[in-house]
Amino acid sequence: MPTLILAIAELFGTALWFTPNAVLADLQALWRLSDADLGWLTGAVQGGFLLGTLLIGLAGLADRLDASRLFAACCLLGALSNALLPWAGGLWGAVGLRVITGMCLAGIYPVGMKLMVGWTPGKSGLGLAWLVGMLVLGTALPHGLRGLGELSAGIPWQGGIWGASLLAVAGGAMVWRLGEAPAVRQAKHSAGGPGARLAGLEAFSIDAFRRAASAYFGHMWELYTLWALLPLMLLAAAPGLETAHLALLAFALIAVGGPACWLGGALSQRLGSRRVAQLGLSGSALCCLAYPLLGPMLAPASAGGSLLPVALFLALWSALAVVDSPQFSALSAAACPARIVGSALTLQNAIGFAISMLSLIVLIPLWQALGPWLAWLLLPGPVVGLWCLRRPAEAAGPPR
Repeated sequence: MPTLILAIAELFGTALWFTPNAVLADLQALWRLSDADLGWLTGAVQGGFLLGTLLIGLAGLADRLDASRLFAACCLLGALSNALLPWAGGLWGAVGLRVITGMCLAGIYPVGMKLMVGWTPGKSGLGLAWLVGMLVLGTALPHGLRGLGELSAGIPWQGGIWGASLLAVAGGAMVWRLGEAPAVRQAKHSAGGPGARLAGLEAFSIDAFRRAASAYFGHMWELYTLWALLPLMLLAAAPGLETAHLALLAFALIAVGGPACWLGGALSQRLGSRRVAQLGLSGSALCCLAYPLLGPMLAPASAGGSLLPVALFLALWSALAVVDSPQFSALSAAACPARIVGSALTLQNAIGFAISMLSLIVLIPLWQALGPWLAWLLLPGPVVGLWCLRRPAEAAGPPR
């Protein structure tokens, strides 16, 4: 039951991250924003998340404080900053609110992972798979909302934002009531007090953590850039695709990662997290290699051709690119002593997210020039991950 509660709470809490993406057109019309202004608006939450993860990871807040209370407080503050968005009055007010929301999300996503590890001893690969799977569904949600909005007149745009805030409050209340796992709370007290500041940096002195985290960093070079490229890849295969159908297809191609994570979590109980991560990295590396070569064959030969082959290939690639994501965190958590798990995972998230932002900034503009061959520039990510996981590692921390 704690696994289900935390997974649903994570979905509710991270809804704050993505809902404004579905109403960008309304905000653009309301405040007369340019396309460049929208870049500031969409990037603000990512910047806030990066700042928040660095603060929590370096200050050790996820280990020094009760993680469930930190999660709930961030849900409440994030819900408030999100709900105020319709009254921001313009671009820079909205950017400020989105930075605050992003910082709050740093206390929801990584701290949620710390809570899940505590509640699923010996099965963190499975628990984290449910958690990350819910995040993947949340990532896909804006595309689905946009597609449905194109097909039918929906609820006023403010309703979607306020609904997300209500979900975040509900998620925070669920985790507040659940609390931290008894074993984690007991270990914290027996250790003689809260964790130290800069505890997240201590994790990098552990070889097993360094290798798992470095594999995660390679994975992050590929994942978010691939997701951003999916609509462009669909349009390259079917230039006449209508906006609504494009949005719904993009939603499906990203959302398939949710069940993929859950399947990977189940497999991790048989094969181990390292093996599942290796399978995901190998599969996505092969997709990176194959896409430029198979593109002409998979794309519809004419306007009346079928989009199904290329859609199926992209769905497979999307699933393989994310199936390993929770397993990196499971490996990292297993490598660390319990007293620094929250800080270590949060700092790992901060660095990984910074790498994904760099990949997006560097690679997406190259699509116009390189087209399908851009996939080969994603390839170093999974290759680095495979190299880092080339041999098994034992946890270096004290008994948990």
